[in-house]
Amino acid sequence: MSNKQVITTEKAPAAIGTYSQAIKVGTTVYLSGQIPLDPTTMEVVSNDDFAAQATQVFENLQAVTEAAGGSLNDIVKLNIFMTDLSNFATVNEIMAKYFQAPYPARAAIGVAELPKGMMVEMDGIMELVE
Repeated sequence: MSNKQVITTEKAPAAIGTYSQAIKVGTTVYLSGQIPLDPTTMEVVSNDDFAAQATQVFENLQAVTEAAGGSLNDIVKLNIFMTDLSNFATVNEIMAKYFQAPYPARAAIGVAELPKGMMVEMDGIMELVE
């Protein structure tokens, strides 16, 4: 695929596996899952504070969307993975600080476990305006 472009930024955590922070194909950007790691230290922002973790995930996603030439509001599909779905209201509250209507299509999925013992991870797809 000749038009595949790797998106990377030091303002989001470096990939900790065999993946890219994002891949751009045409005007579509596929955002890899972000967990609440501080990009400077690569350490978890908080082991037991869901709001702090969710905030860091949105900050990391924001950094990758900006590196791709867009913003969080260019995300058209957002997937949120949580180890405890009782945090649904909290994630909505925090998300409202980062996004403006119209909001992206979204899924909130309860999972048994996430990398490094995190409470939340998010990935998405964004569409850039040409």
